[in-house]
Amino acid sequence: MKIKILIPVYNDWQSTNRLVNEINDLSINPEFKISIIIINDASNHDRLEDNKDLENIHSFKIINMKRNQGHARCIATGLKYINEKEDFDYVIPMDGDGEDRPEEIKEFINKIKDSNGKPIVGLRVKRSEGLIFKICYQIHKLITLTFTGKSIKFGNFTCLPKVTVEKLINEKATWNSFSGSLTKIENDLLSTPSIRGPRYFGPSKMSFYNLIKHSLSIISVFRKTFLIRSALFIILYILFIKSNASVITAIPLVFLLVAVYSISNLALRENMDEFDKSLENISNIDTLK
Repeated sequence: MKIKILIPVYNDWQSTNRLVNEINDLSINPEFKISIIIINDASNHDRLEDNKDLENIHSFKIINMKRNQGHARCIATGLKYINEKEDFDYVIPMDGDGEDRPEEIKEFINKIKDSNGKPIVGLRVKRSEGLIFKICYQIHKLITLTFTGKSIKFGNFTCLPKVTVEKLINEKATWNSFSGSLTKIENDLLSTPSIRGPRYFGPSKMSFYNLIKHSLSIISVFRKTFLIRSALFIILYILFIKSNASVITAIPLVFLLVAVYSISNLALRENMDEFDKSLENISNIDTLK
């Protein structure tokens, strides 16, 4: 069985090299052929060439992009490339910084045999960030559930059968939000516990701004539901505060209107024409093994 591990990278080659070496060191049943495909998002730092022989990796490619396009679009481009150019059974997208722990790849693979061809997601059961960020992340999940009806407790770290990859590259939402798109197209997701590990090197890149953008991007995938629920909330809230209306009681309405505006803008990122032409952004491909 052929499994492609898809890793988007922007400049963090030190972490990525360590991840690749740790994947190589995993004791995986030889009936599974593990290949690595890195999407180099137009990094402006040179790649460090310190990987070992990688005797347990079947093939290893680095796809170099002409223009930086962001994490979600790198994954989308990688899925499209793999679906059109590679022979595969499953794809495992994962971050290259160590926060998606390589040892959990074995858990995905062990679950494949009993998955009946269903996608498997890494369900976050523990995170490594500070308390304030964890609280904000829980708020993000609560807001997403409230306004979309979807409880999304996973990120990019998943194990996708070929049929799901084909659905994803034909869904324009994939160009905007991976986890939102996967939730939209698949109703039956299997899961395995996943611990968010610490970065190998340097601080986490998931800032509060990026968390807000990530949250709104997911919600934008389900914007029709969001708009209906937002309208209901506004009506009920106005009825609730009408006798005590003030600048302070209007703050939630202002935040909601800002969210509506932001989500409408983020929804414009769902450009199927750009997605279809995404492979044209490939500069060259380094085949290392």
